[in-house]
Amino acid sequence: MSTASGSETAPTSDPGGPRRIVVIGGGPAAHRFTEAMAARGLAGSRVTVLTEEAHVPYDRVALSRALTETDVDLTLGGGVWGHDAVTLVTGARAVDLDLDAREVLTADGGRYPYDELVIATGSNAATLPIPGHEHTHVYRTLEDVWSINRQVAELRATLGRDVNAVTIGGGLLGLEAAAGLQALGARPIVIDGGKWLMGTQLDEGAGQAMGRLVAGKGLEVHGGVYPAAVLTGARDGAACVTGVEMADGRIIDADMVVVSIGVRPRDELARAVNDRARAEAAAAAGIGADELGDEDFVPVFRLGARGGIVIDEGCATDVEHVWAVGEVANFGGLCVGLVAPANTMAEIAADRLCGGDATFSGFDTATKLKLSGVDVASFGDAFAKADGALEVVYADPARGVYQKIVVTGDAKTLLGGIFVGDAAPYTSLRPLLGRELPAEPGAYLSAAGGGDAPDTELPDDAILCSCNNVAAGAIRDAVGGCGTCEGNGPVQDLGGLKTCTRAGTQCGSCVPMLKKLLERELVKGGVEVSRAMCEHVALSRAELFEAVRLAGLASYDAIMERFGAGSGCDICKPAIASILASQHSAYPLDAGLGALQDTNDRALANMQKDGTYSVVPRIPGGEITPEKLAVIARVAGKYGLYTKITGALRIDMFGARLEQLPEIWRELVDAGFESGQAYGKALRNVKSCVGSTWCRFGVQDSVAMAIGMELRYRGLRAPHKFKMGVSGCARECAEARGKDVGVIATADGWNLYVGGNGGANPAHAQLLAQDLDDATLLKYVDRYLMYYIRTADRLQRTAHWMADLDGGIDHVRAVVVGDSLGLGEELEAAMARHVESYEDEWAATLADPDRLRRFRSFVNAPDQRDTSLAYVRERGQLRPAEPVPLGATIPVGPRGGVMSGESL
Repeated sequence: MSTASGSETAPTSDPGGPRRIVVIGGGPAAHRFTEAMAARGLAGSRVTVLTEEAHVPYDRVALSRALTETDVDLTLGGGVWGHDAVTLVTGARAVDLDLDAREVLTADGGRYPYDELVIATGSNAATLPIPGHEHTHVYRTLEDVWSINRQVAELRATLGRDVNAVTIGGGLLGLEAAAGLQALGARPIVIDGGKWLMGTQLDEGAGQAMGRLVAGKGLEVHGGVYPAAVLTGARDGAACVTGVEMADGRIIDADMVVVSIGVRPRDELARAVNDRARAEAAAAAGIGADELGDEDFVPVFRLGARGGIVIDEGCATDVEHVWAVGEVANFGGLCVGLVAPANTMAEIAADRLCGGDATFSGFDTATKLKLSGVDVASFGDAFAKADGALEVVYADPARGVYQKIVVTGDAKTLLGGIFVGDAAPYTSLRPLLGRELPAEPGAYLSAAGGGDAPDTELPDDAILCSCNNVAAGAIRDAVGGCGTCEGNGPVQDLGGLKTCTRAGTQCGSCVPMLKKLLERELVKGGVEVSRAMCEHVALSRAELFEAVRLAGLASYDAIMERFGAGSGCDICKPAIASILASQHSAYPLDAGLGALQDTNDRALANMQKDGTYSVVPRIPGGEITPEKLAVIARVAGKYGLYTKITGALRIDMFGARLEQLPEIWRELVDAGFESGQAYGKALRNVKSCVGSTWCRFGVQDSVAMAIGMELRYRGLRAPHKFKMGVSGCARECAEARGKDVGVIATADGWNLYVGGNGGANPAHAQLLAQDLDDATLLKYVDRYLMYYIRTADRLQRTAHWMADLDGGIDHVRAVVVGDSLGLGEELEAAMARHVESYEDEWAATLADPDRLRRFRSFVNAPDQRDTSLAYVRERGQLRPAEPVPLGATIPVGPRGGVMSGESL
């Protein structure tokens, strides 16, 4: 590797020597440009890269990892720095350009002659011009995040308590910084002047959903007001941060402040050249530089209104032999701080310098990330600005999910989209931007209950990896044997595919689609495909389930030690928790399982749009006595809960605060109720009609069967939620064929249907067996459910599981009815163990003071209650108030959060 440090001066070339290309900047854009030149053989050039940092160029996209793992290596790969014709000079800060001599001057006196100059200086973190700003951190470089890490550790040691860490800025980097601070053990507080988070990428509905989700993850958010000053005091004789004063006069306690409000292009070299030229023009005119009007002066470099060096479609500036790429480059009036356009510009500049004619068509602003475990994605015309654009939206405030697809007026061509809380469709949709969708737009709204997005065969020219501009055809070529990889053979694994094509090597959002396309092409070629659950677990969920069962393991740590690697992720952790619950029927929050669960499972309740929870007692088969109805009425009235009868024949009570849940459930459990498990990946309910007990058309007692099934399968954890229905005759009032397990009475017994579900893509359940007696019916249901739990993928509904099985319903019938695998008795025994060991989760919680400690709104103040909740009365009940204008007064009721009156 040819490297230098300090004031090394590049040699002057002779007329017959190599062309000298100097790159100013050591970020991803500079790295990509150098790689692109090396890949083209350098075209008789020698490349010198000047970076002011002490590090080899590193991956800024992964900077948050360095905040929590200070020893992580983020160095960008590719081996380009080992090329004989490439020199990297670290610690070389460029301070001026001599355009006449074609030289770059550095702070230490170095002079670097060039024949072609590429400016890739990137951007600086924007700062706030408010009092106390000098005591804040920014979030831009390795030194920045290391400094933040050190201060958190120092403050924790000094204060002996949680560190109040304020992040100013609710955009991508601000939320990333706040999540990193939380991972370090600090108390994260986000201040954002916008009305909702991530206002550049998300519309209001998505931003509000994002706010609820991050609040549920423990991030405190103050939105709609700007900070006015960073307050300081003294500690041990040194200045220290004590708080942030807001524009409305509020004081937010703070021990440290990180400012992450955006970036500003580093165009100071071009500005210095322009200033010098202006001064010379003014001197020639005999006036001062400030007297020279803009109309009388043509700048050497054109700069954007908000900064950045203006480039043309070939990434050339107005100055001959000077190019600009990355965040410092202004194209179409914009500078964009994303890796995909920076890489594209770098490739185009390299192509032009090697004699090509590639052009830059504009910025790809697609964004996908996971913040504090919350999926977020935005791409294309996310705000539907195109004429005639239609927005197809699914919003579920109760789950904090928002999905929007933007299409043309004829609802055919994809223009963009936004996803919060569930971004699963993004990977399928992103490559189809600007193309006609192969299915109706609503089919891609997976959160609506339709399951996975439609399986789409991407055309060869569809861009799968936007960061590196890799098309689906290039992936297929690599899998088929592109002839350029080591050994010239076909690529058969994800790592090899990344090396060959560079797809998925930067932001990583395309990796699921990349893996899917790889597997599809391998299957076409007759190659067996790996079904690894995630990067930490090489087994599929079904393989892991069986391995855990055979090994007799009963803890997450034991499973990861035996079958995993690393600390796990939000894919394998909940899956392992579900596997343990399925096999051992253990309390889901003990023995370290609580940390593996999502918000709803941790609270044993579903979180709602305002941060409160819903309470759903089990009502087997929909049958309830007047006395129990009176208990529900008393509880709902006492705690001011909105009450609704659901489509599943249950009663849902909304608006319970976290600390109220034990109080509410104690009254319900004492009256004989138990958890309805509306929050779990488990049996939700068994719906039934009134059956032969009262109905003159009923031929079997559907109520008794429904109650028996619900009490048998309650609490059974599975790869996904599942539902059941029992109808007392062929009129099918319980809609049993829309359920995972459906039972319909006949004159001779029961017909059993399996694999149905509703949602955007409903699937009718298929007939498995007919005219069954009660015992045989339950035996087959036992086998079916246990076979599903053992063999399905994570978060896979029964309909999709059966569709993926080789043989579909015929295979299931052979296993369940014909016992073709010889597993019948084993599956029945597993179900029997579940039935015998079932324990109501809320009853178990109330019996254990340690378990009850989870249910506090404020960990450091267990007796304090959240009094910020606002409600309005509608149709005789309270519901959450809509967002109020800034500065409006919100009356709070005596029990905390109850708002009287008909409207705000």
